[in-house]
Amino acid sequence: MAAGTARPGILGVAIATALGVAALAVILATPLAEPPANTALAITLVALGLWATGVLAEYLTALILFWLVVVSGIAPPAVAFAGFASSALWMIFAGLVIGVALGHSGLAERLARRLAGAGARDYLVIIAGAVGACVALGFVMPSAMGRVMLIMPIGLAFADQLGFAEGSRGRTGIVLAIAFGNFLPAFGILPSNVPNMVLIGAAESLYGLSPGYASYLFLHFPVLGLGKAFAIIAVIAWRYHDTPRPAAPAPASAPASEPPISAAEWRLAGLLALGLALWITDAVHGIAPAWIGLAMAIVCLAPGSGLVPADTFRRRIDFAPVFYVAGIISLGSLAHHTGLGAEITGLALSELPLGPDQPFANWATLGTVGVVIGMTATLPGVPAVLTPLAADLAEATGFSLMAVLMTQVIGYSTLILPYQSPPLMVALGLGRASLAAATSVCLMIAAVTILVLLPLDALWWRLLGWF
Repeated sequence: MAAGTARPGILGVAIATALGVAALAVILATPLAEPPANTALAITLVALGLWATGVLAEYLTALILFWLVVVSGIAPPAVAFAGFASSALWMIFAGLVIGVALGHSGLAERLARRLAGAGARDYLVIIAGAVGACVALGFVMPSAMGRVMLIMPIGLAFADQLGFAEGSRGRTGIVLAIAFGNFLPAFGILPSNVPNMVLIGAAESLYGLSPGYASYLFLHFPVLGLGKAFAIIAVIAWRYHDTPRPAAPAPASAPASEPPISAAEWRLAGLLALGLALWITDAVHGIAPAWIGLAMAIVCLAPGSGLVPADTFRRRIDFAPVFYVAGIISLGSLAHHTGLGAEITGLALSELPLGPDQPFANWATLGTVGVVIGMTATLPGVPAVLTPLAADLAEATGFSLMAVLMTQVIGYSTLILPYQSPPLMVALGLGRASLAAATSVCLMIAAVTILVLLPLDALWWRLLGWF
C-alpha cells in the first residue's frame, strides 16, 4: 500500500473509536497541571494513534490535527500550521520537484541502468550497497533531507531496472534501505543531521562545551553508526528479500543502444553538482540546505529549463507527503507551546532512579528518558529539552557534564516509530512506501538496538572510560 493510502476496515473503525475514547478520558482525568497541555495530550494521542495504525490516510490525519488544534483554542493558527513554515517541508517539496526532473529528463533512468549493469543480482548485495552509499554520503553531505532527495529518485529508477514494480517487496526494501540508511547511521557522524546539531548548539550556548568531530565519531559511530547500518541491512534483506527480474538484455549481435546524453540531462546534472557543492559547504556560506533545495526546484520549474514542464508538475507532484510532514512538525510545536513536552519531562525526571554508585543504571536511565521524550516531542526535541538539565543530571549521576550530554545521542538515535523523524517521513513520501512497512522495520531495528546494540554501546563507553 503506497504512502498516503489507508484501508479502514472493522478493525480500523474499532481502533479509531478506542482512540477517541482514550482521548476523552485524558481530557476528563486532567492528569497534567495545565489544561492546554492536557488537551494537547489528548489530540496528540489521537494523531499518533491514527498515524501508527494507518486507519486513515496520513494527510487526512494531519488535516484533522490542524482542525482540532485551531477549534479547541489551545494554540493559535501560527502554531497549528507551524509545519508549513518549517524548512523540512520545503525540503520535501524540493525533493518532489527534483525527483520528477530526474525522471522527466531521463537522468535517473540512465544512472539506474549503469547501476543495474554493474551486475548486482543478489538482494542482500543490493540492500548493502544502498545503505553503504547512504552512509558514505553522510560524511560529506550534512543534511539528511538533502541526502534523501538526491538518492531516492535514483533508487526508484534502479528498482525499475531490476524489475521491481511499485508495491513489490523488492522495491519496498530498496526504498526503506535508502530511508533508514540515510538517517539512522548518521547519528554517529557529528554534523549529519538536525538532532546532532541542536545538541551541539545548545551545549555551546549553555555550557561552552562542544565535542570534537573525531571524539564524537569514535564514541558513537562504531556501534550507533556501523552497528545500525548492519542492522538495517540484515532486517530489510530478510524482511523484503526478492529476486531481481531485469529486462532481457539485447542479443549479442545487436549494438549497444544507450542514447546520448540529452541537453536536459546535462543541465540537471550540472544543477545537482552545484547543489551538492552548496550542501557540503553550508557551514561556509550559511544558506540552509532546504533553501538550496528550493532554489534548485525553482530552476527545474522555470520556463525554458525543460526539466519539469507545467503540465508534468500538475500531473506528477503528489502533495500528500507535504501535508503529512507539516502535521508531524506542527505536533512538536504544539507540545512546546502548550507545555506538554515540559510536563512529561518533569514527570519523568522526578521519578528517575539516579545515583553516583550505579554507572550502568544511570547510563541506561538517561538514554531511556531520551527515547521517551523523542516519542512526544520528536527527535530534535530531545536535546532541546534535556540539554538545560544536563548540569543537574551530572551532579545526580556523578558523570561528567560532557558524558551526560552524550547520553542524549543514545536516546534520540533509538527510533521507535517513523513519525518521530521528519527526514524518514520525507523519504517514505518520495519513495511511496507504506507507513505500515516502515513501522514494522522500525520496530525490528529498535528491538535489535535495545537487545544487542545498546548493551554493546554501554561496554564501548566503559572501555573508553566515559563512565
